[in-house]
Order: sequence, then C-alpha cells, then structure tokens
Amino acid sequence: MQQGGSSSPSCSASTPHCFPLGHLNAAACGSETSPEPQKHEVNAHSAPAGLSRMRPIIIFYTWYLLGLALSVACVVCVCVWSSKWRGGFAWNGSGLQFNWHPVLMVTGLVVLYGNGAVLYRVPLTWGQNKLPWKLLHAALMLLALILSIVGLCAVFDFHNANKTPNLYSLHSWIGIAATALFAIQWVAGLAVFLLPCSPISLRILLKPVHVWMGGSILSLSIAACISGINEKLFFVLKGNTNGTLPYNALPPEAVLANSLGVLIVAFGMVVFLILSNHKWQRPDSRPEDMAYTPLLQEESE
Repeated sequence: MQQGGSSSPSCSASTPHCFPLGHLNAAACGSETSPEPQKHEVNAHSAPAGLSRMRPIIIFYTWYLLGLALSVACVVCVCVWSSKWRGGFAWNGSGLQFNWHPVLMVTGLVVLYGNGAVLYRVPLTWGQNKLPWKLLHAALMLLALILSIVGLCAVFDFHNANKTPNLYSLHSWIGIAATALFAIQWVAGLAVFLLPCSPISLRILLKPVHVWMGGSILSLSIAACISGINEKLFFVLKGNTNGTLPYNALPPEAVLANSLGVLIVAFGMVVFLILSNHKWQRPDSRPEDMAYTPLLQEESE
C-alpha cells in the first residue's frame, strides 16, 4: 500500500530506489519541465549511478545462477546414484523402492525448498503485483512437501516389507523433524499470509518467525540428507560380505555419493548467502516497508 504524496499517481518518488532498473523510468515520474537539462543530467551523472545500482543485481544473478546449477547437479547425482549403482526404481517393497527415498528427499526437501525460499529475492519479481509470486512460492513449497511425504512413504513401506525397524537412527529423527516442521510451516504460511481473514498485525508478528523457521527447516533437511547418504554408504559398501569394495577404499559409488553431499552443502550455502543479504530483499519485505495487504486486496493492485 503506497501513501499519497505530490508524486504522480503512477509511481512514487522513491520508485527508482525500490526495484532494479527503476531509474530508467524516471521520466514517467518526474517533472515535465526543463526536458533538455534533464537529458544532460542523465548523461553526466545518472549513468555512473545506474552502473553502481546495477552491480548488486549482477552479483545476485551470479549467485542465483550458481544455485540453479547446483540444484541440477544435485538432482542428476542422486538419480545417477540410485539408477546406476543401486539398480533403478520400483514400488514393490524391494531395495528398488528404497531408491525413491533419496531422490525424492533431495529433490523436495533441498532443491525445490531452497529455490522456493529465494524466489522473492529475484529482482524481476520486484515492483510487480506480489500475489502471483506468493502463489508460486506456495506452489513450489507444496510440491516440495508432497515429494518429501512420498519419499517417506517409500522408505517406511520398504522397512515394513523387510521387517526393518523404523525411526531408530539419528538420520531418521532429523528427517522426520524437518518434514513435520515443513508441513506446519506450509499450513501456517497459507493461513497467515494468503488468506484474507488474517489480520495485518498477525502477519507482521509472524513474518520474522516464518523466515527463521524456513532457514531452520532447510538446515535440518541438509543435515538429514548428509547423514542419510553416509548411513546408506556404510550399509551397502561392506567389502567382501556383499561383493563390493569397502567404503574406506573409496570406490566410484562412494566418490559419487560423497560428491552429492558436497553439492548439497554448497547449494545450501548459496541459498543462505542469498537470504542473508539484506540488499537483495524484496523492497516491500524490508522493515521500513512492512505493509501487508490481504489476498483479495492484492488481486486488485
């Protein structure tokens, strides 16, 4: 919600500072008098200012594209590991069903979750109606949650079919905690930030909690994936007992799985870097611009 002032109704005086490339539209917001001095001033002074304003945007996209590349690398590595070295996929209670577990958990709890978390930081989303991006954020998180739940179903069904105990390891405790908190976070986010009946005071109060909880869930997800990869390698790389080289001999499967763990950690570090940089916050998410509008009002803006 914007306060009225002496500026043009189409944009406020602070528009060039609110979203990238906004200074290119300054002619539509400024005075209509003295056009020639304005042109001279743009050529003399605004170009260096524009370049300095573009620098953080270029840096952001460098990190963002690196995060996307790491996302693809994580998904490719876990799929190759499960298909080439673990035999592929099935849903019949065998070890092939278990192979769905790492693929779905890495894709859902880490890759989709991390990319959904940084969605609001993409400068192309600034200065636009926030509602479509809210819905896209919620949809990405919902898809991540669904994949995570299916991944849990795969491993529980595999354990039950093979008479293996459930939830006995630290890895399983961390994974269950991450998924449960994720489900609570998604439902709370839907109720507080999307439904029009939610009071603005509640949104302002819970916004920092929502952001903090989101980072905590991603940390738990990364910890669960790393511990799960390590646990799986200890189980399957036992040396002569199952015809494989031992884990401490670092066979190719261990190299790939360890590399997957490194990629997951690197992706998490990039996500946390983007989230921790206040210069890359969406302008209306900064404390000085904490003005929330209900869902139905955003549709008309």
